[in-house]
Amino acid sequence: MQELALMQLEQAVTAPLPGSKSRLARLDIIRGIALIAMAIYHTGWDFEFFGYLDPGTTGHGGWKLFARMIASSFLILVGFSLVLAHQRGIRWKSFGVRLTQITAAALAISLVTWFATPDSFVFFGILHQIALASVLGLLFLRSPIPVLLLCAVAVIAAPFYWRSPFFDHPALWWVGLSTIDPRSNDYVPLFPWFGAVLSGMALARLFQRFRLMPMLQNATGLPFLDRPLRFIGTHSLAFYLIHQPVLIGCVFIFSQLFPPAAAPPHEIFARSCEQSCDAANDAQFCQRFCSCVIGELENADMFDDVFAGRIDTESDPAVKKIAGFCTRENETPGN
Repeated sequence: MQELALMQLEQAVTAPLPGSKSRLARLDIIRGIALIAMAIYHTGWDFEFFGYLDPGTTGHGGWKLFARMIASSFLILVGFSLVLAHQRGIRWKSFGVRLTQITAAALAISLVTWFATPDSFVFFGILHQIALASVLGLLFLRSPIPVLLLCAVAVIAAPFYWRSPFFDHPALWWVGLSTIDPRSNDYVPLFPWFGAVLSGMALARLFQRFRLMPMLQNATGLPFLDRPLRFIGTHSLAFYLIHQPVLIGCVFIFSQLFPPAAAPPHEIFARSCEQSCDAANDAQFCQRFCSCVIGELENADMFDDVFAGRIDTESDPAVKKIAGFCTRENETPGN
């Protein structure tokens, strides 16, 4: 999942309390922890990319849950920050500067990933979501807490109940209500992720209502943890821009010294296929189904192109026909 960062409102997340010039130290620490978690996830993704982990490992199971928790934490902090930054009125100048920075960074990521991984480039990732959510969030700054919570629930629930073929056109994939899941290394559409931002806004309003902000002002009292985490949290933009190139470089060097064991393409494809299939089917069916798909792709002389990503398995009619055939052939009678 995934390229995650809290570049939105860089200083607002640690905005000073009313009448005080001190930062909200614990928000710096929380943000630092989220950034470290992001780096851990990206390390796993890099090892998968270089062949040390099975394809799809970081997109399933615990890794997938981990990535979603990280993304949620960043977006909740975005909403929290938005309320703190503009509690006395929208600061248009600073907001415009930060929005420009975020948008430029998002476009740069799209451009770089377009050249690096064109089949799964980041067309609407976490930074795109932060930029859009920052603008939309201004509309909710004065909304009552119940309204914020209700809207958050509605936005989060929308993809489960209101998907439509109308949104299947690539130009509308950013909405998040299409009936297909676009391929991307970092896909964070408006629905359901804007719901996390609204939740963060509601949380900030609750902290203000019950005067809980002083709880976030002081550090934990553990300097060996506080100092590095606060440093990372207060330099999130630099950390975000630097950490992934550094990690990729380190894993690349490691791969030159200790190359990963090369598994046969059929084995790699089967593992990836079974991982995707296991989410909704039993293991025995998935083994039979994937074996059938491999055989049919070989018979059609398509396996190499599918394995290399030259054929889009989501839209290619021949692949869909093979998948349908193998599903029917391996379904348990009576199901």
